[in-house]
Amino acid sequence: MIWMIFLFLCLISIIEVYSASSRLTFTTHYWQPIMKHTMFLLTGAVIVLLVHSMTPKYLWVFVVMLPFVWLLLIATQFMGHTVNGANRYIFGFQPSELAKLSLISCVAFILSRQNRISESLSFKWICILTGITCLLIFRDNLSTAAILYLVIIIMMFVGQVSFKRIALLISVTFAAIALLFAFAWFYPEKAQDIGFKRLVTWESRLGNFKQQPEITKNGKIPDEMFQAVMAKVALTRGGVIGTMPGNSHLSDFLPQAYSDFIYAIIIEETGILGGIFVLVLYVILFIRAGTIAGRCTKLFPKLLVMGCALIMVIQALVNMAVSVGLMPVTGQPLPLVSRGGSSILTTCVYIGIILSVSRFENPRGVRQEVAYEEEFEEERRLANVNEQLEAEVVY
Repeated sequence: MIWMIFLFLCLISIIEVYSASSRLTFTTHYWQPIMKHTMFLLTGAVIVLLVHSMTPKYLWVFVVMLPFVWLLLIATQFMGHTVNGANRYIFGFQPSELAKLSLISCVAFILSRQNRISESLSFKWICILTGITCLLIFRDNLSTAAILYLVIIIMMFVGQVSFKRIALLISVTFAAIALLFAFAWFYPEKAQDIGFKRLVTWESRLGNFKQQPEITKNGKIPDEMFQAVMAKVALTRGGVIGTMPGNSHLSDFLPQAYSDFIYAIIIEETGILGGIFVLVLYVILFIRAGTIAGRCTKLFPKLLVMGCALIMVIQALVNMAVSVGLMPVTGQPLPLVSRGGSSILTTCVYIGIILSVSRFENPRGVRQEVAYEEEFEEERRLANVNEQLEAEVVY
């Protein structure tokens, strides 16, 4: 089932990114955008196969990555490549994607050891690791930090951390965020000077989200609302069955049609039916991951599968909500569908982890494997006995 979902999403991605990358063809070779994207998908498929072949006991390698990811996040603040006013890339990669994978693995590992350490100690470690990671991401990518924080909260709830502790953590976090937004509201220039430029941007986005787009007398759409308005136009043109793949007009106007607003292009070309189909794929992926986690007998792979599924599905829902106008504009890609190497490769690692746990931690599969090995050993023993008897007869 997960392999089928993976292949469907890759196929949808190739078709829609090819259609939505028309703006890029004006600055580069016609085939270059889609060829590069296809190569990332093929590399991701290889990563899925490699991680899928790892037994869950070796998945701890993602746990020890966290300190190195912190160093990359710090280096990105000073040497990173600036994209859309934020330093998110270094060496052509987005360290925040690795940070999500590492932190989820660490939290799953800590929660799986609650029978050996006290709940208070494990809770403190989770708060420290989550706080450091989210703060390093928060400065230039607030939405990613918020999604990662939400996933960790859900993982703690699933891991049976005391609800009182979780409620306290949420209260403190919301109070801190409220103070930061108040500071950005009253002192925007000072907030930008001390490095919270993205916080001011988000404060502006929230304000624009509450307002209806105002068209001036000459028919011009305000720049800060241009993407959201064009996305709504794309949804309107889609109707029920869409304009068919390759017939999108709004891809020439949406600046991020191939990444942040790819879902709007999908609805424009395939209609509401196509949009529902993509949504259902992610829902089935989440349900299937929950089934795999429920069959696990060990806590670490169980929690790791849930964390991987949550980060993919929540990110997908956020991207869809932004495209249809239910949320303010964010920079979240649609997993496995949007154009972007870092997101695709990391999402393929998530898929590989889920498949690995499904393969090695499934009790029915383990029983079948043991029975097969026992049958094979019995056949080999009988073959050896027959060879010995034949040798004695010949002798």
